[in-house]
Amino acid sequence: MIRREFLHREYRSRGAFYNYLNFYAEYKWRWFYILLIYFIKASPSYAIPILTAEVINLISNPAVASETVMHRMFWILGIGTALIIQNIPGHVYFVHLVSVPCRAVEWKLRSALCTRMQHLSMSFHSAIKAGALQNKVTRDVEAVENMTRMLSDTLPNLFFNILVAVVVTAMKVPYFLFFYLGVVPLAVILCLAARKTMKTRNQEFRRSIEDMSGKVAEMIRLIPITRAHHLENIEIERVNSRFERIRKAGLRVDYINSLFGSVNWVILVVFNLVVLVTVAILYYRKVLDIGLGDVGLLATYFTLITQCALGAINCLPAITKGLESVRSIGEVLECPDLELNDGKPEVHQVKGEFSFEHVSFRYPGSDKGAVRDFSLKVNPGETIALVGASGAGKSTLANLIIGFIRPTSGKILLDGTDMNCIDLRSYRKFISVVTQETLLFDGTIRENICYGVEAGEYEVRQAVKNADLEDFVNSLPEGLNTQVRENGARLSGGQKQRLAIARALLRDPRVLILDEATSALDIESETQIKAALDNLVKGRTTFVVAHRLSTIRNADRIVVLENGSIAEIGNHDELMAKNGLYAEMERKFAASN
Repeated sequence: MIRREFLHREYRSRGAFYNYLNFYAEYKWRWFYILLIYFIKASPSYAIPILTAEVINLISNPAVASETVMHRMFWILGIGTALIIQNIPGHVYFVHLVSVPCRAVEWKLRSALCTRMQHLSMSFHSAIKAGALQNKVTRDVEAVENMTRMLSDTLPNLFFNILVAVVVTAMKVPYFLFFYLGVVPLAVILCLAARKTMKTRNQEFRRSIEDMSGKVAEMIRLIPITRAHHLENIEIERVNSRFERIRKAGLRVDYINSLFGSVNWVILVVFNLVVLVTVAILYYRKVLDIGLGDVGLLATYFTLITQCALGAINCLPAITKGLESVRSIGEVLECPDLELNDGKPEVHQVKGEFSFEHVSFRYPGSDKGAVRDFSLKVNPGETIALVGASGAGKSTLANLIIGFIRPTSGKILLDGTDMNCIDLRSYRKFISVVTQETLLFDGTIRENICYGVEAGEYEVRQAVKNADLEDFVNSLPEGLNTQVRENGARLSGGQKQRLAIARALLRDPRVLILDEATSALDIESETQIKAALDNLVKGRTTFVVAHRLSTIRNADRIVVLENGSIAEIGNHDELMAKNGLYAEMERKFAASN
């Protein structure tokens, strides 16, 4: 429910901070309770200066009887001890109260992002790097959570420290508030001026470190080339020179940080001392009608207010980073580039008949069509091969058939129905795609074969057998339960492809797309999986995108593409007899092998 709310909120017309508040809208009343619990658990910070001042006032006032002093001392000790001890359960309870909304929003944001990614069009995913999307789900959400936790600690601390300091000062010496108002901003301005230089130096050093990290990554990537050409010493000298520059820059940063760090400390301590001496003089001259302990109390509150002001300023980088992450998350949650399926009728049966009627497609930003005026009628169970040079439009046609992209003009009919008018998600239950790069996840062979399909042992074994994977599986100690590791690290290219074929067989698709399914294999591996491919295409409408012409000679029809249009069409023998573009490609292929 919450995920759906996140997905349907309008982000584009609102500021990042407004969207950030909306993330926690469900918990808005909870934050008032959190504020109250914070005040209770942090009360020792506000009470101890008051209790300290009271102790000093008592022992410095000869007019108070000794019995009264001792009686009040025990009361002060009891109250102070109780306030301090309650901080343990109070702090634990406070952290729990903050963690519930933080963890909930963290989960909901990540779930909303992943849900949105599953519904965004393939053109969106083609334009955005996978690493950038992963960063939004991990680091950006983490930055939002960190900002919330930081604010839940900093803002109440800032608010209550200033409130208590102002209220107590107003009760004891109201006109001393004007002294705070004049001196605190001056102290903060001087500290910020010192920190500005530190910040600039640290940013330069950070950029140097990032540049060094890039060079080290480059060195690691080039190790095979470096080793092959005996350039190890040159590469070592190159990175060592970078390390030397980092060492010198680091020494300069350490010096600047130590200098200005001590300057910050001196400024604050001097101002604290000035306030202490000023209050003491005013007390000594009888200008202030306060107790001796109140002198230290006012000086302590000045320090509290100054530190709070600086603490709030120090939070600005984290707030800026958090709000930038909110904007980054919004780039996905607000993206309108969705595959529009809602409200369209679902597909419950597919025969496998396709009609391409004057189909054209042009990628955004391109002035040239990838597919142009493509017309073709495909019968159920027919195998159609798509061949041509790189950029001829083969993969674009495959993506049109899958429904990843829609025609710029013209239409594609599936069993007589315009594919623009159907729920493509339900249509894809009836198709399987085998590509040149088999994507496997970290799991068992069985889990990879059964991905998205509920199947019994017999069906799995039949798929393994028809994919010519049986001997390999039986040779493994754990059989189908063998872990393949991420991306199938334990499998050869041919084994991965046969596993992909077994997965496709288990789905029992009515439409099959083989997109360069053997181009990544050597000739021997391709020959080994030919029988498995033959089992896969039986009785199914199949579209084969291929560079290697040996894999499509038995196709019912071969469509030769040139610049997005049909140049020739026919079976292998017919096209060879024409002695046209296909025959020329066949001769080049034979010569290269």
